[in-house]
Parts: sequence; C-alpha cells; structure tokens
Amino acid sequence: MPDHSKRPRRARTLAALIVPVAAVALVATAPAGAQPASTPSGWVTQAGTYDYLVQPDFDAVASLADVVGKSTIGLGTFDQLDGELVLVRGTVYRVGTDGTPRPVDLNRTTPFFQGVRFSPQEWVTLAANTACSELIPIIDAAAGAEDGIVAVRINGTFSALTTRSVPKQAKPYPPLSDVIAEQVQFPMTDRKATLVGFRQGSDMLGVGQPGLHLHGLTRDAEAGGHVLSCTVGSGARMAIQQVRGVQLHAPSGG
Repeated sequence: MPDHSKRPRRARTLAALIVPVAAVALVATAPAGAQPASTPSGWVTQAGTYDYLVQPDFDAVASLADVVGKSTIGLGTFDQLDGELVLVRGTVYRVGTDGTPRPVDLNRTTPFFQGVRFSPQEWVTLAANTACSELIPIIDAAAGAEDGIVAVRINGTFSALTTRSVPKQAKPYPPLSDVIAEQVQFPMTDRKATLVGFRQGSDMLGVGQPGLHLHGLTRDAEAGGHVLSCTVGSGARMAIQQVRGVQLHAPSGG
C-alpha cells in the first residue's frame, strides 16, 4: 500500500473532474465550487479517491445527495469511515460494526463513493465453488479487457461469504492499514446475497485501488458489508458493464 501521508493537505473545496477511462491522463477540471453536470450514461460517479483515503484523510468530500444520483449499484464509506456503504437496487445501506445494514438518508456525507446506473452488457453463470479470488480473470475475459473499470453485480447463493466493517475514526487519523486491522468480520454460510462493485485496472491506480472491490447485502437485508472472501454456491450469476469514464468529485486547492 503506498504511503501518501506526507502529501500536503488539500482544502475542502469541491471540484468536478471528468476522467475518460481510455485516456486517464486527460483530465478536465471544473472551476472550484462549480456544480458538475449530470453524469454521462455508462460513467461512474465517484467521490474522493483511493489516494485520498491513504493520505490518510477520512473527512467527507461530498454528500450522498450530490453523488448518488441515478446510480443503482455502488459502494463506499461514510464520513470518518463510519461503516461500509452498499448501494443495491438504488437504495443506500450503511453496515456498521454490528453487521446490520440500515438504509441511510442521502444527506449523510462520504469521503469515498463509487456508483453507476447499472446496465449490464454481459452475463456469466459462475460454476459452483468459484471463489471471489478467482473472479478477476473471469471478469476480464467477459469484458475483453484488463484495463479501465468494469462494474460488477453477482446474484446467487454463497456457500461461504465473509464481510467486514470498520469502526468510526477520530483525528488525527491513523493509517488506513491500521484501521483495517481493527475490522470486525461477519462470516456467513449458505446465504442468498447480492455483491456489487468494480474491477479496476492498473491504469486507474490512485483514482481507485486496482483489483476487485466488492460490497454485499444478503437478500433478506440482515447482513452485509465489504466483501473479504466468498465461495459461490449453485446458480450464481454475474453481470458486468464496461465503464466509459469517471466523473470524480474531489477536494482541490492548496
């Protein structure tokens, strides 16, 4: 994990950045404080960045009302890392360290959020006993690419599923790795669930963490959180959507 703790702190001014996935180096920055336009179809709306979290900085950069919009799936966290955020079927849930998902008001704020109005392009039936750790090559093959961002939704029964949440943090913020060491895990077996998230290529380093990031919610909405591991049961189906770009809401200024 990169160490960004010595980077200068950024002001809380909100700017909107447009990041085409196919040309990440080409970034157009809106004037400070400007209201961004609606997110283009097929693009991710994002608040904050992975680099921002590992500074470490867990202060909110936007309200959920500013960034959720028409997104139907997504993930993230809340101001001061106060629980895991899961967006399923257009409803935002918070999973705290008690492991119970609860719908939240969109006036809550976030330092990191990714969401998309999900419109699947490919579907894959997953073989029984497929593990989460084996999903990236399957996603890449279905998408026909290893770079950029692919939105992912998996519905089905999981013979094993372990999720987690982390406790709310206070300043001075500890490194993100120290926070994760305090995580509370929720192991489950034979649960119907929906997992949502994003496979991000190495070309998106900094904007997001390369790899597969999933959050989940059981079908009965009684458990969920950040997915640490899973093993697919029978009849699980994965849908994917190649993302065209990212509209990024991030602090700017000195």
